[in-house]
Amino acid sequence: MKTSLLNKDRLVQAGRKSGIDAFVATSPENVTYSSGYWALSQWIRRGPQAFVVLPVRELQASRILAPTSLLDQLADQDDVWIPNITRFGYFHMDTSEAPMTALDSRQQELYALPDGKNALNALIESIRKDGLESATLAVDELGLLPGQWEHLARELPRASLVQATELFRGVRAVKTDEEVRRLRTVATIAERSVKAALKQARVGISEIEMARAFHTQTVQDDATPVLGCIGFGTRSAMPNVHPSKATLQRGDVIRFDVGGRYKHYRADIARIATFGEPDPRVRKYHQALHAGVMAAFDVIRPGVKASAVFEVAVQATRKAGIPHYARSHVGHGIGVDGYDVPNLTPGNDQLIEEGMVMCVETPYYELGWCGLQVENTIVVRANGIELLHEDDGNLTVLS
Repeated sequence: MKTSLLNKDRLVQAGRKSGIDAFVATSPENVTYSSGYWALSQWIRRGPQAFVVLPVRELQASRILAPTSLLDQLADQDDVWIPNITRFGYFHMDTSEAPMTALDSRQQELYALPDGKNALNALIESIRKDGLESATLAVDELGLLPGQWEHLARELPRASLVQATELFRGVRAVKTDEEVRRLRTVATIAERSVKAALKQARVGISEIEMARAFHTQTVQDDATPVLGCIGFGTRSAMPNVHPSKATLQRGDVIRFDVGGRYKHYRADIARIATFGEPDPRVRKYHQALHAGVMAAFDVIRPGVKASAVFEVAVQATRKAGIPHYARSHVGHGIGVDGYDVPNLTPGNDQLIEEGMVMCVETPYYELGWCGLQVENTIVVRANGIELLHEDDGNLTVLS
């Protein structure tokens, strides 16, 4: 039996609680999460569509609706657990007279399926074929094109359409064991990539060159580069710094806010190093930021409000040495998306649950001086947290 990324029990519970008969995934994140199908074109540009229909009462009857041009991926991806496939759209493939492999034969079977013409037509016909035309359908609105929601409503007048983006985010919030394994792997890769980049530190190296070392290690570890904010000196205070030709000098702060993607799952960690002995304020402020994250770790457990974690992290940071510390959030969930729920904000009373994976962070940016940041990735366990990488973000001092 294939491993499913989808938290099936949680999806079913969410559906029953909200009176939903079927979920329809449309956005890249939800299509991949719910089916295991990574549709290349959908992920790399706007416009291409793939859908997944998930009946709450019988998940084994779920269906993937895929472009004909991407059927080779359906045949070749190990995470796809849904057997029912509808294809749509024209794409020509020739067939050799030579004996075919099992993969070739599977693709040939998929190309021989009836053509659903286009994505929305295929979705409507699949809903009718599967007896859901009068159902309550939770449709992920983020992956629809302008006018498609209204078209669905016209073509399925007896169905009740419910927006499902936030429902899907709620389901994705609690990770399966396989998701945690992948998140641990990619967080560890990101941490190892930071260390590889810091080994290249020398007077005159550019941010671009250090970023290249970071991303090279990420690729060597079979992950894909995604996030690479690396800044030296005063540029480290830019929250979204893009590596430039700026060069490293003695005494500079080096700030990493970085991550990659491994088997669809994201990393987002932050690390600070100084090239030489840091000045006392850098050390003091970094220790305060680290104390804020550690204080958050102490209170994170099932049943605690996200807002309570925010308050503890901010107050601990202020008490430890930055009395004016201010933030809009101190962390976020992470998974197939870089920002899953929960958001650790002052106004969010969502309860933390066992199995949530979060990036807990305390950034500080001071223009004209530097940027400092501690960000770690954890999974929530019954009695607290488990760190998903080796280090907890202490300051690194390079000689």
